[in-house]
Amino acid sequence: MRIIVTGSAGFIGSFLTQRLLERGDEVIGVDNHNDYYDPKLKDDRLSQFNDNKKYTHYRCDISDKNQIDDIFKKNQPEKVVNLAAQAGVRYSMENPQSYVDSNIIGFTNILEACRHNNVKHLVYASSSSVYGANTSMPFSIHHNIDHPLSLYAASKKANELFAHTYSNLYNLPTTGLRFFTVYGPWGRPDMALFKFTKAILNGDTLQVFNYGNHKRDFTYVDDIVEGITRVMDKPAEPNTEWSSNDPDPGSSFAPWRVYNIGNNNPVELNDYINAIEKATGIEAKKELLPLQPGDVPDTFADVSDLEKFFDYKPSTEIENGIRNFVDWYKGYYK
Repeated sequence: MRIIVTGSAGFIGSFLTQRLLERGDEVIGVDNHNDYYDPKLKDDRLSQFNDNKKYTHYRCDISDKNQIDDIFKKNQPEKVVNLAAQAGVRYSMENPQSYVDSNIIGFTNILEACRHNNVKHLVYASSSSVYGANTSMPFSIHHNIDHPLSLYAASKKANELFAHTYSNLYNLPTTGLRFFTVYGPWGRPDMALFKFTKAILNGDTLQVFNYGNHKRDFTYVDDIVEGITRVMDKPAEPNTEWSSNDPDPGSSFAPWRVYNIGNNNPVELNDYINAIEKATGIEAKKELLPLQPGDVPDTFADVSDLEKFFDYKPSTEIENGIRNFVDWYKGYYK
């Protein structure tokens, strides 16, 4: 297939691109290489595809409608995976406009391009952050998500709502994937694993929020990519049993779906740090701090629908995933 992957120089996007190329797909990558974190890391991820003739790269921001329209018109993709977004909960408090530009305007441009170029399926990154103030565990796609706690979370819920509108009006199959704390080699420097590993190896003090007591459903990047590819290959279909009298938030009368992709096994932050200490062989120095604004105390993914419809459940053990990251980090940064 010919597939457009936006955010192809990003953490998840580069792993997905590699997987699709390995199975013989043609990938058109789109990324703006912004400086939210060191662009060199993005360039180095892309260097893996330099000699692959089935990969074409466009340095483009998805908020640039004219460029996005030209890319779609020229390449006529069958499927699209939109991973380009402004990420981060705390950064959304500092620079809200960047989330509007990328996650709202940019996503609308992708929807419009899919609509006008006969795309067979749009898969896009949502987030566990959409569950917001919901405290019912595990988080289920059938739960209400009307109370986001950050602008980032609100922008991801908006993506799901915008996608539903296009699925309804234009019969465009769309599937949103709510990722739960993705980690692994080539990860983002603003994520906890990257920060903690760097601090431990440098002998610096870790800032441990919520006194290390909150839990996260950490999900290894290979498990995320396996989920994306399975979902991408099976376009969303209407739920024929959907009823407006008892509406299911996770499906629709339109070809629209959302799924959780999480490890279904929350780990306490203190245990996560212990695993990093074990992988590095160094004991961490910690500064214990209260929960940060916009953060949720715990995340826990109900992946029963992913299992039911795709016969898939993430399974990488946290110790193995962290060891893989630490090995990569030591090699990459010498």
